[in-house]
Amino acid sequence: MNRVVVTGIGLISALGNNLEDSWRCLIAEKSGIKLYQPFPELRLAKLDAFGISLALGLIDNQPAELTILTKKAVASALQDASLVPPLPDCGIVIGSSRSYQAEWEKMARWMYEEKETRGQRDKVENFSPPLSFLSSLPHMNAIATAKLVGATGIVLAPMAACATGIWALFQGFNLIQSGRCQRVVAGAVEAPITPLTITGFDQMGALAKTGAYPFDVNREGLVLGEGAAVFVLESAELARQRGVKIYGEIFGFGLTSDAYHANKPEPDGKGAISAIRQCLHRAHISVEDIDYIHAHGTATQMNDRVESLVIQSIFGQNVAISSTKGSTGHTLGASGALGVAFSLMSLQEQILPPCVGLQKSEFDLNLVREARHSKISRAMCFSFGFGGQNAVVVLGNGSGLKKN
Repeated sequence: MNRVVVTGIGLISALGNNLEDSWRCLIAEKSGIKLYQPFPELRLAKLDAFGISLALGLIDNQPAELTILTKKAVASALQDASLVPPLPDCGIVIGSSRSYQAEWEKMARWMYEEKETRGQRDKVENFSPPLSFLSSLPHMNAIATAKLVGATGIVLAPMAACATGIWALFQGFNLIQSGRCQRVVAGAVEAPITPLTITGFDQMGALAKTGAYPFDVNREGLVLGEGAAVFVLESAELARQRGVKIYGEIFGFGLTSDAYHANKPEPDGKGAISAIRQCLHRAHISVEDIDYIHAHGTATQMNDRVESLVIQSIFGQNVAISSTKGSTGHTLGASGALGVAFSLMSLQEQILPPCVGLQKSEFDLNLVREARHSKISRAMCFSFGFGGQNAVVVLGNGSGLKKN
């Protein structure tokens, strides 16, 4: 079977408009989370305020658009991999847990306003509908990516809640490993700052008031963030033929479902443990081979508690661990993809990224508090999504494959 490597990365986050800026800010222990008031009309029940400023990981001062994020991330990934469209034989796997939800919410408001102003359209300026129904269907962002790339082969659009990013990489990995494609553009994009998303998480009592503090004893909850991470995956043979740089190699995945609850992880972490063990087995490596874990680390009470239990039951207290959501916010479906990008940078730079926001840990784990150099050969990245969807990937530094 073909070995699969990463030759290009396009990343946008609240930390920066590209991979390099985001990584530099991350290892400098900076956070892109700030207080905003994007929708002052919202009444947030759990935060008990009207028009309150929210802790959010926005890329700019206003909520981003999915199509713009996608175009920027895809263009950056292709440029990074020294590729120029059209690429007709390239596979496309672009996921999102929310996709065009923001456009659907705008459409609903437009329909309501249209009804309210019927008969008065000549008095209403710029009275035009938002994005059309067909162009905002959930899979259309992947179709739009295919057009950008000039790809006429397979197109996939996974949606697996917060596990979407790693699911997308798995599907791209599988296409190359099986020989169906030699190259795939894969990743996830999320623009989740919408009234409905904010209200939903507020009703759950999951939103933080001031910031995200993964694994901290005083953690408040998650902070919604925007982001995109898109990768160029290639067979190792093709990458060698092209003589391009290699960020790292993808060794294997573990994918399971808790079958337990819509928004709560299984208390003993059985599904997550199974995903990790599957991943190690399929990658043909042992627990001792993992040098760094990029944790899901949402900073909610339940996730961090169960995830800590899972890590302790398999890895003990030696492996270095951090979550980058204290810097970027929780980018939902894109979070696993961002985690993989940061893990690949960790492998390339031999630097452990810090768990920004952590002051006093509640758990007996080897949490990285400050960025530091370390020998890192293999990293593992976790994503645990609503519905009990567990996704785990193992990455290597591409020893023996990289361009000299």
